[in-house]
Amino acid sequence: MSPTGSTLTREPRETASPPPPPDGGRRGRYSQRRRDAVTGYLFLTPWLIGLVAITLGPILASLYLAFTDYSLLKPPEWIGLANFEEMLTDRRLHKSLLVTFQYVFISVPLQLLMALGLAIVLNQGIRGLGFYRSVFYLPSLLAGSVSIAILWRQIFGQEGLVNDALGSVGIQGQSWVAHPDFALGTLILLNGWTFGAPMVIFLAGLRQIPASYYEAAAVDGAGRWTTFVHITLPLLTPIIFFNLVLQVIGAFQSFTQAFVVSGGTGGPADSTLLYTLYLYDEGFGSFHMGYASAMAWLLLAIIAALTAINFLFAKRWVFYGDE
Repeated sequence: MSPTGSTLTREPRETASPPPPPDGGRRGRYSQRRRDAVTGYLFLTPWLIGLVAITLGPILASLYLAFTDYSLLKPPEWIGLANFEEMLTDRRLHKSLLVTFQYVFISVPLQLLMALGLAIVLNQGIRGLGFYRSVFYLPSLLAGSVSIAILWRQIFGQEGLVNDALGSVGIQGQSWVAHPDFALGTLILLNGWTFGAPMVIFLAGLRQIPASYYEAAAVDGAGRWTTFVHITLPLLTPIIFFNLVLQVIGAFQSFTQAFVVSGGTGGPADSTLLYTLYLYDEGFGSFHMGYASAMAWLLLAIIAALTAINFLFAKRWVFYGDE
């Protein structure tokens, strides 16, 4: 209380506001970000060099060569769309396309069916799962090797294991890889045999399906087939779609098997003349590198178109967890 009876009031202290950061702080942060960016680009430099020199550069070069007459021995000569016009009348190219489509549309479904069936078996909780998974995955690692293609040629040759097995039951065999009606079938079986990679992906997808779904189906009295059709298969459709796209692209790029089994000719009677084998023969056998480059871009267009079709129709049969 003051002498006059009034109450003393305290004035609030004025808190000193921090001084504004000097321009040097802003410049320091900018310099730090710049140094971080430079460091990041330095780490990316090997990848960027590889992208330009190994991927982007050859792609652009092949696009240019597709419009030229180039024999590897002389400088390329610009001819416009002549290479693409020649494709319209190239009967051997048409034959290679037919063989390749047969190979892809038969071998890929066969491969996926084998992979899915084996993944379901391995998902039953058998002991030594890691061992069996490694063993069945091994063919996928060796599929593109020359040794496996040579072995396959021996198995289906005149004196191969297939004819030995047929001879044990009184059936006279033949050289299956040398017969126009069966040679492509041996390549299809070889591609179907390399089911390891999609099998592992299917197995991972099966393990992600909640067990409560199967328990509810068992309570309702659903059998194995009903459970598979109405629970397992719909929940696996994203995995099936993923494997389908990858295996179709890989099948169109198959080369080593056909080259080794046919001796690089695509025979007999062009029955194993895959598109990539014909492309190789035109580019490095006949030295028509300009025409081979145009063929490569046609293959790219075919793969891109089929991939787009797969994505378009996927909306009708692929079901995701949030749908």
